[in-house]
Amino acid sequence: VSQADCYVSLWLPTATCERCRTKTVRNSNNPVWNETFYFRIQSQVKNVLELTVYDEDFATPDDHLLCALFDTAKLPIERTVLLYFKPSPKAKEELEVEFKLEAASGPHETIATNGVLVCRELCCLEVEVAEKMQQKSKKELSLTVKGSFEGTQDITLGPDGVASPSGPTKFHYIKYAEPTLDVMLPKKRRYHPWTCKYSTETGSPVVMLNSLTMGRKTTIAEEKRFDLNVRAQRCNCSCHQDLDMRFGFDLCSEEMAFLGKRKRYVASALKNVFHLQQDLQDFEVPVVAIITTGGGLKSMTGLYGSLMGLKKLNLLDCVTYISGLSGTTWTMANLYRDAYWSQKDLDSHIGEAQKQATKCKMGCFSMDRMKYYNKQLCQRKEEGYRTSFIDLWGLMIEYLLNDGKDPHKLSEQQEALCDGQNPLPIYVSVSVRDNYSTNDFK
Repeated sequence: VSQADCYVSLWLPTATCERCRTKTVRNSNNPVWNETFYFRIQSQVKNVLELTVYDEDFATPDDHLLCALFDTAKLPIERTVLLYFKPSPKAKEELEVEFKLEAASGPHETIATNGVLVCRELCCLEVEVAEKMQQKSKKELSLTVKGSFEGTQDITLGPDGVASPSGPTKFHYIKYAEPTLDVMLPKKRRYHPWTCKYSTETGSPVVMLNSLTMGRKTTIAEEKRFDLNVRAQRCNCSCHQDLDMRFGFDLCSEEMAFLGKRKRYVASALKNVFHLQQDLQDFEVPVVAIITTGGGLKSMTGLYGSLMGLKKLNLLDCVTYISGLSGTTWTMANLYRDAYWSQKDLDSHIGEAQKQATKCKMGCFSMDRMKYYNKQLCQRKEEGYRTSFIDLWGLMIEYLLNDGKDPHKLSEQQEALCDGQNPLPIYVSVSVRDNYSTNDFK
């Protein structure tokens, strides 16, 4: 029986987007690595280093031997510390690690945080192809910035001299996470006269993004038919006012204002339903929510029926929030086109939904619709969005629920809340992850 083939994996997500690992020490139960790894950390955020020891196996997944989490805030400055990690208190095996925390030279990183969420200093990389000669055939460049929002993007060079996408390809990345741009250039065929054979060569330059001068165009690859130019620029997100996401823990001021207006409707409805003699005070008005789940047309029609029932019982005005998922959001999206839908009879809305739900569905597979789907998906891709089957499914749902293209936007629904006349809609989406079933979210 052979001994273990051990290696150590290091993962510090606040410092780098990649996992680091040592070499594998083969056939040893007492491995010694003596390898040094450097991480640039930000003291204003919590930096937890994950150390994992594996036994490498070529036939099956590597065996997990030990995992330890270490908070680097425990380390003193400018002192070497030797620590030991065990898989359990009684275990004889231990991992010996030496740490040294030093003050980093260079400019300090500016971050925005509320103590829980952190926004690091971001940069935007623009990559553009300058063609010198017309291509004889289509060629593709593959660009990757690991840890960036976009990840990997491709640029297609066409024989008509047009690059796709037409504008610069952009990557948004954390400035101080040791970012690199990996470029896979088109393959080249070279003829060797001595052997009378062709060979295929691929170029893959790697650019350290922090070495680029901010705002200056730099040529990183010069080919016979094109040049590859890049430009790095700072993103303005160094303070809370520059962010698209609010860092506060309380409800936003707009929602607080809505709740104050909605209380008037809720208090009046409760007084009528329960035949109260006196008006309710603000602190006595409860917050009632309707929570729904998905299920396609079944859940869409179910929510219509539930809301009609609440309307007939005079209970709809007692509701402050409505949340929907999948099919029930179709109901909500249709209702909130009408700024005063909950103050009116719902028969017309239900009749229109019934008409759309019972119409022939074959039209969504017609050639004209297929061309429309393709046009819309291509347009989204050119605008820089990632497209998937979900986008195609959304276009098909648009046809099934409407007679044509639906021009309405969610932002237009603010009119339905201006006086607190309707419950506040909450549109729920499920972010599916690998190894997790959607049933885990229900």
